[in-house]
Amino acid sequence: MESGLVRTEIQDHVSVISLHRQDKRNAFDLALTNALNEALDEFEDDADQWVAVLTGGPDMFSAGSDLKEGSGKTDRGGEYGIIRRKRLKPLIAAAEGLALGGGMEILFCCDVVVASRDLRLGLPEVKRGVLPTSGGLFRALRSLPMHIAKEVVLTGEELSAERAFQYGLVNRLVEPGQALPEALVLAEEIASNSPTSTRNALQAMERILADGDDLGWAATDYARAEVFASEDRKEGIRAFFDRRQPEWTGR
Repeated sequence: MESGLVRTEIQDHVSVISLHRQDKRNAFDLALTNALNEALDEFEDDADQWVAVLTGGPDMFSAGSDLKEGSGKTDRGGEYGIIRRKRLKPLIAAAEGLALGGGMEILFCCDVVVASRDLRLGLPEVKRGVLPTSGGLFRALRSLPMHIAKEVVLTGEELSAERAFQYGLVNRLVEPGQALPEALVLAEEIASNSPTSTRNALQAMERILADGDDLGWAATDYARAEVFASEDRKEGIRAFFDRRQPEWTGR
């Protein structure tokens, strides 16, 4: 499958799914969300495809939501076409450049993460008067040590790839430009095993991990409703587009 925004290349039993909205730092508008959703649907529904690699290319992974256009969601995949997806097959992220906001939340959704040493990670939402709403509030607690997860969410500051590797969010740390080749090595290792075994092992682990998802989404929805109604949210968005420091009121 190929579109202007997402392209899929088949290599034996491995699907390489690439985001192509580099002029917007692979920020998700509704069109990119729909395109990724379609690509992941096709991968999941193709019995001959056993493992997928998701990449944003050699320069960037994703800057998350397009604040001007909005990212929307899909019935099968949810936000970005992936956040609420009930996946049945392994998905590997090959991340270069940056994975900020929703880009980092997408990494939380992947089963294995390969990152370049200069990858910039972070959840900067609090700097804009909003908060992570695509699973980041509870998946950060699963993917990182508790106090590190709280630091990332509450400061909005970036987490280096080296620290992410030390804390276990990143599986393989590679030199810039090598994330996709290394991810393909991992994908081929997984694809060399029984697809029935890997599929069922993944589903079993996902059932265990997803046990608290209902509580996580309910807590996120409550926090989002409080923040969305605030003056701070409006000021944060205005300041972002005005390219100035926000003037918070705490209301």
